[in-house]
Parts: sequence; structure tokens; C-alpha cells
Amino acid sequence: MSSGRGDGGGVKGANSLLEELRARIADGTYAVGSVLPTQRELAEEFDVSRDTVQRALQELKNERWIESRQGSGSRVVKSPIHSGKEPQKAPRLRAALGPFITRAFAQPVVQLDVFTLTSESLDAHIRLQAERIRTGEIATPQRIEVRLLQPSESMVLPYPRAKPSADRADDPEQAALLERQIHERLVGITRRHTSSLRSALRDLETEGLVPSVDVEIRQVPLVPTFKLYLRRGSEALFGPYEVIERKILLDDGTEVEALDVLGLGSTLTRHVNDEGDPNSTGSVFLESMQTWFDSLWERLAERF
Repeated sequence: MSSGRGDGGGVKGANSLLEELRARIADGTYAVGSVLPTQRELAEEFDVSRDTVQRALQELKNERWIESRQGSGSRVVKSPIHSGKEPQKAPRLRAALGPFITRAFAQPVVQLDVFTLTSESLDAHIRLQAERIRTGEIATPQRIEVRLLQPSESMVLPYPRAKPSADRADDPEQAALLERQIHERLVGITRRHTSSLRSALRDLETEGLVPSVDVEIRQVPLVPTFKLYLRRGSEALFGPYEVIERKILLDDGTEVEALDVLGLGSTLTRHVNDEGDPNSTGSVFLESMQTWFDSLWERLAERF
């Protein structure tokens, strides 16, 4: 039963809390081995009900970032690769999104091209950089340019989707309804994060902190089997999506065994432009992926 707090009807409040907890895990606020605040503390901090907190923690548990034990609270057991603190010195080592975005925002002109499923990881780091600009922690860029490519909402994707079951096989209408709910959930997550990152950046221009901000989002009829982050002419991060089995929490509170991919868990490799050797592995990779991105952007993508 809800405590009566203003948590947006439970599901909305749980989504907001979940996004904030993911961001704190991503930026190292809650490091591996640390114990999250108690349910009561989280409920008070975010002004939500205990039910809402439990819903968000269950989703984090399903995503395998935390473990919960009776009487011991919830402990972070996995660190998103995206949360690394130090820039990579070698061009093709396992990399992290955090330092990549930090390097992008250290430039007078921020130029980012991204191909991803939901932009959830990107949103967390964009909001972090926006706050650093707002507080004066980093120098203010003169211009921010972000181009974001995502799969078309109308596409039927192979993930996330419910695992086959005998019950649904005997009831096609139920199976179709469930797949529609899962698809709508994915669309909702994607829209929420794209709206969040776009607002975070455009607010910087509205507030007079950054002279020029251009954020454009387009959709392409492609299934993303990998995520790609490009700093034009400088470096790239590339990471394949691994398909896993996990429970998905639907908006009506139903848990579904599903096949899904976890963006925060993608292993990223870093590729840098070697200006002294245009035929180096990093230079060729960066050039080819930028050409690939531009071709989609110009020929297949539709404005969103």
C-alpha cells in the first residue's frame, strides 16, 4: 500500500528513482561493495513511498547491479564499465564512457555522434557534464553538437522480448499483448532518456551558459547489435550488445522472464585517430565508422 507520498503514481516515481540510482552507480557515487541507503532513507530523500523504492531496487537487482539480503540491505556487486574514472592510455583497451564524455566536454566545441538502443548510459553522463558546467567545475564550451541515432519505434526488435512459454503458445492474444507491453516499455524508456539529455543540454543555452547547442535525434530502420560513440575525428567507443535472460518489470507491476540487452554492461573498446599514421588500426576504424554513421544519418535516418 502506498504511503501517500507524491511519487507520480508509483511507476513514474520508480522510473525516476531508478534512473537516479543508475546514474549514481555509473558515476561511482555508489561503488562496488558499497551498501545503498536504506529503503526508508531513499523514500525520504526522493519523497516516494517504500513500495516505489522496492520496485526500483527490484529492477536494479534484475539488472544484476545489486544484491539484496534480508537484514543486510542492498549492496552494489557490479560496476558498469561506463563508469571508469581514468582515460585509457592504449587505443584498444577496454574503455569507459565516463572519461570519453569528459574528454568531449573538455573541448571548446563538443561534437558527439552516437548510435545506441535507448541512450540510457549517455543520458546519465550528459546530465553529469551539464551540472559540471553549471557549477563552474569545467570550462564552458562555445558550442555543443550532438547527433543521436536510434532504431525506429515502429520496428519489431528481437529484444527485449518475453521468453517463449507453453501458456502463451496456447493463447496468441495474450502473447501479442505482452509483446506490445514490452515494446511500449522500451519506447517509453528511450523517449524518457532522449528527452532528458536534450533538455539538459538545451537548458545550458537557455540559461546563457553555452552560446550554441544543437541536439538532433533521428531514427533508422536498423536493429542495434552494438553501441557506438564517436568524437568526430578523434576517437570512438564501440561495444556489442550481449543478449541475456532477465526479469523485466512492466508498468503494471508484472514481472516477465525476458531476453534483453543491458547497455550499462556492454564491453567498450576505444579506438583513436593516429594522425601520424592514417593506415593504423585506430585511424581506419574511426574513419570507417564515421563514414558509416554519416551514411545512415544522411540516407536512412528520419527526424524524430
